[in-house]
Formats: sequence, structure tokens, C-alpha cells
Amino acid sequence: MDVRQLAYFLAVVETMNVGRAAEQLHIAQPSLSQAIGTLERELGVPLFHRVGRGIVLSDAGAQLVEPARQVVRDLEAARAAARSTREFRRGRVELVAMPSPGMEPLATLVRDFTAAHPAMTVTADAAFTPEEVVQAVKAGRAELGLLGAASPPHTGGLRVLPIEEQPLVLVSPPGDDAPEEPPDAAGRRTATREDLAGVRLVVSTEGSLMRRMVDDVLASGVDARIVVEVEHRTSILPLVLAGVGHAVLPSSWTPLARRSGARVRRIEPAVLLRIALVSRTGTLTPAAEAFVACVQDYVTGRRTPDRQAGPIGGIDDPSWTPGDGAPFTG
Repeated sequence: MDVRQLAYFLAVVETMNVGRAAEQLHIAQPSLSQAIGTLERELGVPLFHRVGRGIVLSDAGAQLVEPARQVVRDLEAARAAARSTREFRRGRVELVAMPSPGMEPLATLVRDFTAAHPAMTVTADAAFTPEEVVQAVKAGRAELGLLGAASPPHTGGLRVLPIEEQPLVLVSPPGDDAPEEPPDAAGRRTATREDLAGVRLVVSTEGSLMRRMVDDVLASGVDARIVVEVEHRTSILPLVLAGVGHAVLPSSWTPLARRSGARVRRIEPAVLLRIALVSRTGTLTPAAEAFVACVQDYVTGRRTPDRQAGPIGGIDDPSWTPGDGAPFTG
């Protein structure tokens, strides 16, 4: 068994079609089939079963996926490290991000990273829960994960770098003429939960921190009404801008919402979405290490005398260790 065979195996897993996998690998289909057959004979177990005209993973194949991804990625890391000396040439950072962190701080992080390393490429896949992010990193589908949660997520031994806390805000359609509270000492406009009375709301499906807060407000007797429930959170702001209703979102959406003409008010008392970067504890590719360093610089730059971040040198913050975290996400 060699790394080439494992890479071929993973290509078939990703497509579940030998022909498409062969096209992606730029090899002939018979050659790919022969390589998979050789791997199965060496392991002594079938990795795929034929079902009708398609294929499915066998139990043994399913067990091989995660170790195979780790072997392939570790080899890529070793090759990249051998090629890299003091500066990067070309490379790729593979990460997975949830919607709200995927607005900010991801945009700023990618801007800073690509400015420092212009030959590098960043790919960002989508996930909708902390569990999906953690599983993607553990399974090797991405080296880094950007997640948001109300409380510490189950990280399964991954390294965790706390980044920032994002308060929830109320985003209202352009031209909304509801009465506005005077700005606070920092010049911010605020809204209370009672200000949601009589408001039409655009919400995400159950499971997000924003939806949990809305449900709590409704349960408290505030007379608001959910008019739209959407699974894709990226649809929420366009619906608000179209005048369909108001929405509760993390503050990462504020710059885009205000540039688009929406009115944004911070909700008091504050409800916070905690943003963190997760990665495997083993060796990362030089590109991923550089991105982590960029995140550390971002965190350091946000520190103030009255708001010190946890220790980030080892990416181990006691407040973000694996525990019984609530599953509410952003």
C-alpha cells in the first residue's frame, strides 16, 4: 500500500464514480480500477460494493477514509515543508467556515493573509454547525476550521484559537421608522428584546444562536411574528433588504448591512457568539501554519488593557477546552 493508492481511493470516495475520479486524476479508468483492486487485495478486504450501476463504500472502506486523508495530508505537509525555506512560493490553505464567521473575521483574515503571501490561495468550504466544522478538520477534509458557538464546542482534542466575541444585533430594513434609542457612550444604537414587539422577523432554522434568542423572546410573551424561516443564512440579509422583515444576526453582518442601507442596532442585554479557529494537533502545512500566525496577529491586534485574550502561543485557552458546550451556532 502506498500514498498514490490512498489518493486514488480518496478520489473515488469523493465522487463515488470511478469514471469521474479517473477524469479528475487525469488517468485512464482501467488504471484506476486496477489500482483500487490492488489495494483491496493488499488489505484483504473490499473497499467498495457494487449496487446496481453504482458503488457504495464497504464498512472497511468507511473505516479507511479518515486515516487515508491524514496520511495524504501529512505527506503534502512534509513535501511543502521541504520546498519552503524563508518564503512561500505557491500553496493552498484549505479551511471550512460557518456563515457568520465566514463574513467576519474571515474577510479580514484572508485580506491580510493574501497581502502578506500573494502567491497563496485560500479555499473555504461551508459548514453550518460547530460539529460539522470539527468533523471536517478531524476527517482531513480541511486543515483549519472557523466556527461560532454560544459556548465551548466539543472539539475532540483539536487545537483551538479563540478569536473574538460577536454580539447579536437587530438588522432592520432600509427606511424603517421605528423609534430609536439614543446612542450609548460608545456611539452605538441599541435595541432591547421588548423592541421586537410587533416586528416581522426573518429567521434561520432551529439550532442557531440567533434563532434561540428569537424563540426565547417569543416565549417571554413579546408579540413578534416569524414570517420567513430559511435554512441558508446568507438569504437572511437579502430578505431584510427587500423589506420582508427584521432579523437577529451576529455583528459580523453589520458592515455589509449598513453599506446596503439597513439599520443595525446592538441588542441589550448582550448575547455573544464566540468565534474560534480549530486545527489538528499534528503538523500543519506551512501555508496553514502561516494562516494560523495571521489569525494570532489579528487576535493580538484586538487586545485592549481591559480585554485580554487567553494564551494563544499553544492555542490552548482554558475557556475553550472541550466540554459540555451548547449546540447553538451562528
